[in-house]
Amino acid sequence: MNKVQTGIETLISKQKFQDICTGNLALLYHSASVTSSFQSTLEVVNELFPNRLKKLFGPQHGVVSDVQDNMVESSHSNHPHFNLPVYSLYSETRKPTSEMLAGIDTLLIDLQDVGTRVYTYISTLQLLLESIAEHKLNIKVIILDRPNPIGGTITEGNILQAGFTSFVGMLPIPMRHGMTFGEVGLFIKNHLNLDVNLSIIPLKNWTREMSFIHTALPWVNPSPNLATSNSALTFPATVLFEGTNISEGRGTTRSLEVIGHPDIKDPFKLKAEFLEFIKEFNLEGFILRPLYFVPTFQKHCQSQCGGFHIHVTDPSKFQAWLLGQLLCYFLYHHSEIDFQWNNNPYEYEFNSIAIDLINGSDQIRNWIEKKEELSHIFKIEKLNQALFHKQRSAVLQYT
Repeated sequence: MNKVQTGIETLISKQKFQDICTGNLALLYHSASVTSSFQSTLEVVNELFPNRLKKLFGPQHGVVSDVQDNMVESSHSNHPHFNLPVYSLYSETRKPTSEMLAGIDTLLIDLQDVGTRVYTYISTLQLLLESIAEHKLNIKVIILDRPNPIGGTITEGNILQAGFTSFVGMLPIPMRHGMTFGEVGLFIKNHLNLDVNLSIIPLKNWTREMSFIHTALPWVNPSPNLATSNSALTFPATVLFEGTNISEGRGTTRSLEVIGHPDIKDPFKLKAEFLEFIKEFNLEGFILRPLYFVPTFQKHCQSQCGGFHIHVTDPSKFQAWLLGQLLCYFLYHHSEIDFQWNNNPYEYEFNSIAIDLINGSDQIRNWIEKKEELSHIFKIEKLNQALFHKQRSAVLQYT
């Protein structure tokens, strides 16, 4: 199998794509925007188009992906080496202003996403496209595509409902949407009927069944707490616990792969109870490894937590979202655990509970709280799936 080539490498190798990058350029990027030899996309663009790169933009976590957690903003700055203005799209505004976009002819976007609805980079993409359309700006938007690290075949999770939109969920798509970043851009343009000049510089040798480990590409953290490509696979399960007092592993070296709580004194016993609880679902493709850990920051800082490390053994069979929901249901009702929902403000939303924003619905929380039949989760998941899959099929670029 040939090595996967990212959009930035396609740009390097194909003059026809360089030719469409006209006029003054801007770049939206972060630390994971690298070639297979770890050269930054910023360096590449600056070398390919001397003296034409005028502005830089960064998403949540900043252009160097060093800023922790939600609602911790990055400031606008000046790049110390390239001496270019850096506009933060996770600052006093998450939507670029017309002044920020002034003087740009071509905007290049190179962001490594994790393939889920709640990861904010697709929200940044949507707000950027909306701003260009609203201000009727004559800007070419070119997405340098990257693989969906959890694959492009499996879709999983309920569709976001109206009334539950936020910066962690702006589109009516499931938790696992099965699209590349470029395909999501096309989905946004079609869904919102935006008048923008959008094109994709494609991946080469990527097929939809690939997870990141199959690409032979280097993994660079797209945000501070996604240290491995395995953490992208487990993210659709573990991110749910941001809406609870269960630790999702922040403050450990394998955040978003482990979960736990100080009340869990015997994770080996808990594992046996949980596997018995979910045996009707015949879930495959993972192993729960009981463990203890002590977070160095965030939830339960300096307290020993018992819990699980989720090891993915077969990405093609692993139903991350379902596993996460069942874990949440099980832990909520476990008599020895002081389970609580997170009531703190979440991604600039102050009047909604975090778990409902993450789930894009209150139906799942109600399913848990009311202790409804486990199989009811599939009825929730099925709502509006047909429309999503019709819209998705119209934008898929790869086989």
